Amino acid sequence: MASSLDDEIEALQARVSALKKQLSIHTSTLIAARSTRQLLAQEDNTAIDASLKQKLLTQSDLQQAHNQHCLYRACATLTTFRARDPDPHAVDGGAILGLRIEVTSRAKFLRPYYVLMNRPYVGARHLRVHRHTLPPCIPLAGLAARYLPPPSASSSSRSGGGGGGGDGGSKDTTTRQDLARFARALRREVVRYHHRLGVVADLRKAAGLGRKKDVDEGDDEGGVGQGSRPVQLVDIAPADAETKQITLEWADGRTGRLVMGDDGEIVKLVVLGENGRDREAGRDLLGGAVRVEEVVKRLAAMV
Repeated sequence: MASSLDDEIEALQARVSALKKQLSIHTSTLIAARSTRQLLAQEDNTAIDASLKQKLLTQSDLQQAHNQHCLYRACATLTTFRARDPDPHAVDGGAILGLRIEVTSRAKFLRPYYVLMNRPYVGARHLRVHRHTLPPCIPLAGLAARYLPPPSASSSSRSGGGGGGGDGGSKDTTTRQDLARFARALRREVVRYHHRLGVVADLRKAAGLGRKKDVDEGDDEGGVGQGSRPVQLVDIAPADAETKQITLEWADGRTGRLVMGDDGEIVKLVVLGENGRDREAGRDLLGGAVRVEEVVKRLAAMV
């Protein structure tokens, strides 16, 4: 009885939170609408109190500025900026070229990622990654080696101090760098990583995890069958830093490992039980799916 009451309270709180969110979205949409702005701008409009009218105009201006900011972040997902290294011994006089990467997840902007580059090579204008805020699983070194190779001339060496314009020796810097392709490839890897994280979160939600569940009471939500008796999944979590492998655990002690590709395609699934590999449980979980998103829909349909 107490468990049922707690579930009802939790469901009611979730419903109230969803309604508040919808109300906030509708309010911001109406207050930033062109028709609303025209109505508030009418000087002969006496239907609205002057103080309330000014307050609404202020909120409308703030909402329009927020909309413009979001539009910029959504469209300009890759931007560059200049900065200066405060280290007095920094190369190239402390000049820094920054790359800002914008990513969205679940209709929200995440904190931007930054890659800072400098020019440490004497007699060359080639860039090198200096600092970054990317997750460790992003293959930054490989992408930099591919798209931002160092100059090929033997006389172009690393400078421990300032000055990127040396005047001695050969300047045969035929190795070309492609900053645009480097930035696009880097953002692609970041977006893929966050999409994989989102897939794991969707799997947990579809299986009923992350909420108060009492497995001992025989709750069959999120179950994947063994014959006609569904057995609940009790844990779904990433198994590696890249989130390309997912660990699954069932209430009856079985464990599984799902491997997905860069873009969410299913590479392999192995389920192990008491008697070794359980191929039937793997087939029941996948149901012919070729992408992890299809497994999410399949689990959600079982709840």
